[in-house]
Amino acid sequence: MRIEVDISCQRLTLYTPEGRRQDQWPVSTAKNGPGEGHGSGCTPRGRHVIRARIGDGQAVGTVFVGRRPTGEICDEALFRAQPERDWILTRILWLSGLEPGKNRLGDVDTMRRYIYIHGCPDAFPMGKPLSAGCIRMRNHAVIALFEQVSVGTEVLIKE
Repeated sequence: MRIEVDISCQRLTLYTPEGRRQDQWPVSTAKNGPGEGHGSGCTPRGRHVIRARIGDGQAVGTVFVGRRPTGEICDEALFRAQPERDWILTRILWLSGLEPGKNRLGDVDTMRRYIYIHGCPDAFPMGKPLSAGCIRMRNHAVIALFEQVSVGTEVLIKE
């Protein structure tokens, strides 16, 4: 399997090993646009790999902080009580860059920037760049993706 994230279309596509489109979902990438610098709040471009799969078996809406479940489930009441919180929900696919100097090592290292593909509250719109750098998906979509990929799956993020 292979993942392609198109920042300009705000779309994530999952391809089979033979190159056929398996699934496709709308996403939300960075509000600050594409970019690789640490602290930029941008979505990094280029070739990546899934470094870790986090959240297998957790309930839909499970809240993660520091890649650990907090014991909370994000519902409408919790979301309304903390609307500015950086919500990372349900599943996490932690990305690592494959291109030294572009998205790996030093000040541009995707993994050290904690860039994920992850779930988010249903109130967050898809198809618009609004994240702090990560790739947000609907919770049921991120579960469907999570179940089809493994550590080592390649991810291409392009404009």
